[in-house]
Amino acid sequence: MTSSDTTERTPPSLSRRLLPLEVAVGLQGFILWVPVEKLFISGIGFTAASIGTLAAAYAAVVPLFEIPSGILADRWSRNWIMVWATAALIASSLLGGLSTNVAMYIVAAMILGVYFAMNSGTIDSIVYDVVMEETGSNGLYETWIVRVRMVESGAFVSSALAGGVLAGWTSARLTYFASIPFVALAIVAFLRFDEPHLHQSTEPVALHRHIAITLRAMTRQQEVLQVMLLAALAALITQAILEFGPLWLVDLDAPPALFGPYWAAVVSTLGLGGFLISKLDLDRRVTVAALACVGPAAALVLTASQSLTVVIAAQTALALLLAIVGIHAGRLLHDAVPSTIRTGVSSGVGTLSWVLFLPFSLVFGWLAHEQGVSRAGWMLTGASLLVGILLVVSDYQSSRRSAPAVGAVSPSAEFACKELVEVITDYLDGVLPADWRADVDDHLAKCDGCTQYTRQIRFTLEALKDLGAAESSPQMVRSADADA
Repeated sequence: MTSSDTTERTPPSLSRRLLPLEVAVGLQGFILWVPVEKLFISGIGFTAASIGTLAAAYAAVVPLFEIPSGILADRWSRNWIMVWATAALIASSLLGGLSTNVAMYIVAAMILGVYFAMNSGTIDSIVYDVVMEETGSNGLYETWIVRVRMVESGAFVSSALAGGVLAGWTSARLTYFASIPFVALAIVAFLRFDEPHLHQSTEPVALHRHIAITLRAMTRQQEVLQVMLLAALAALITQAILEFGPLWLVDLDAPPALFGPYWAAVVSTLGLGGFLISKLDLDRRVTVAALACVGPAAALVLTASQSLTVVIAAQTALALLLAIVGIHAGRLLHDAVPSTIRTGVSSGVGTLSWVLFLPFSLVFGWLAHEQGVSRAGWMLTGASLLVGILLVVSDYQSSRRSAPAVGAVSPSAEFACKELVEVITDYLDGVLPADWRADVDDHLAKCDGCTQYTRQIRFTLEALKDLGAAESSPQMVRSADADA
């Protein structure tokens, strides 16, 4: 985040509009059974190997629904996708609480996979488009996605602590049923939220063309593909920590009372990472290089330490780094694609992460069962090293793309950006008068946001031409124009 991001003033209308969304996310995150899940499923027959099978089961479900639900959200309603996602979370919690054997709980986990699929990338896209509608730029996106994630993190932390206490007083099974009323209230909050309509600003193109453009952005646009891989690997390691991290505590004979605070520490990194990213200057290569080293170092500690305190600290540090990387990668991804395909592409990150997580979880579970969880920690070390490399490469390429011209200054008038939106198609078609073209060139040399926007429009036009759908270009371009 740049300094200009942190100093830009938030319009009151933006705060009011996002309040129901923050409430919904907070209620949705108040899941009491998560911190004691491993204790509960151990009591109904799960082992380290079957936990790997459990993770693989919902990892197999997610890719089947993720991109289709993202495209549906772009073409229909992102808000209603979140309502259906929340309903799936309720169903999963109910069936999980009723489970008495491995097979029944795996079915509940597969329903949870539907929730993950529908939720993936949707909230981020909603926040990005609301910020665009209310302010006309993306400058406040990181500020507000951080606020939303901090609310979510607060819900995770409080539910982790409350879930541990409730399980101690009653039983782990009761935490599943006690979570349902809070999650159900999230549906009410989502229904009261005024969702953005940038993705619905014009009549959509044919479904097969929409799908083709979405897939093209994910597979042929190098900038998008690289950021997707970075975000997917970060999400993979995060999921591995959430799924397998408690096994270190089980291996070290941690007391049951420690699981609640441990889980609270890990999930608090979602909010803390958002806070820290507003303080870090990710435009400085030394900062990025330092972050790239934290992940492998923390994962390496997990392969050697036998101290509960050190293990918890290492997992927390690794999760904190991944939270920072995830938010940063999300910003880069949203900047690279137009609103008409934003949720679909964001969902592609989740799909990629789950496709990678499926074999990862099976191998990790087998290795933890046969060789011990510390030996399996080497898999986290290797994945963290890849994240560090991709982070450094992405930072280098981003700095090259966004470097301003010598002597350039920030654009002085907001009208210039809006004016560019009106003439961008003529500019790209080469029919803009010479004096106007010179003004556009001068503005693009000074404005990173419009430069990024121009790349989005150019990509959309090229994709439509390749698809032989030139007659549809005015629809898609005007829809993408609404992003500016």
